[in-house]
Amino acid sequence: MHFGTYTILIVIITVIISIRAFSDTNLMNKLILWPRRMDRPSEYYRLLSSGFIHADGSHLFFNMFTLFFIGSAVEAEFAYFSSHFLYLVLYLAGIVVASLPSFFKNKNNSYYRSLGASGGVAAVLFSSVYFSPWAPLLIWFIKMPSIVFALIYLIYSMYMSRKGGGYINHDAHFWGAVFGIVFTWAIDPSHGQLFLEQISHPSW
Repeated sequence: MHFGTYTILIVIITVIISIRAFSDTNLMNKLILWPRRMDRPSEYYRLLSSGFIHADGSHLFFNMFTLFFIGSAVEAEFAYFSSHFLYLVLYLAGIVVASLPSFFKNKNNSYYRSLGASGGVAAVLFSSVYFSPWAPLLIWFIKMPSIVFALIYLIYSMYMSRKGGGYINHDAHFWGAVFGIVFTWAIDPSHGQLFLEQISHPSW
């Protein structure tokens, strides 16, 4: 299996920062998405920095596990038809774009804070679905098509978003997914017809 350079770097950097923030409250508060504090442009960096910290070890593991096994394939696709750099843009922009709805929705909510790489991971995940919707994935030793896992991922995210509680931004999963599809289509619209054909002819 080929491991993408950007994917590995993202995982390493995110793990290091997240683990450090687990025991450093000041760092956590400095990086977390905190809309009420973001009343000036100098605080907007939180839209991105919040994607490099996580609520706990299981939250970090789930996001980085997903990115590690899916990201390299997507990075290779971007390298083939465009460039590695646009893969990095996909991931980082996915975090920012997915954070914006929560930011605007909670600008006056002093108690709201959120974190996690979910927006970027969802963007990469749904980019992979755009390229190969029926590609087999092995998730927790269960084999399933990527589009099935992606739909389960979204349904779970919507359920947890309605349930509420904690700092994990489950809304970011949905918006990251939308961004991943739209961004990848904009970069490679010629693949759109193939995507529709693949969806209508299941094979895995």
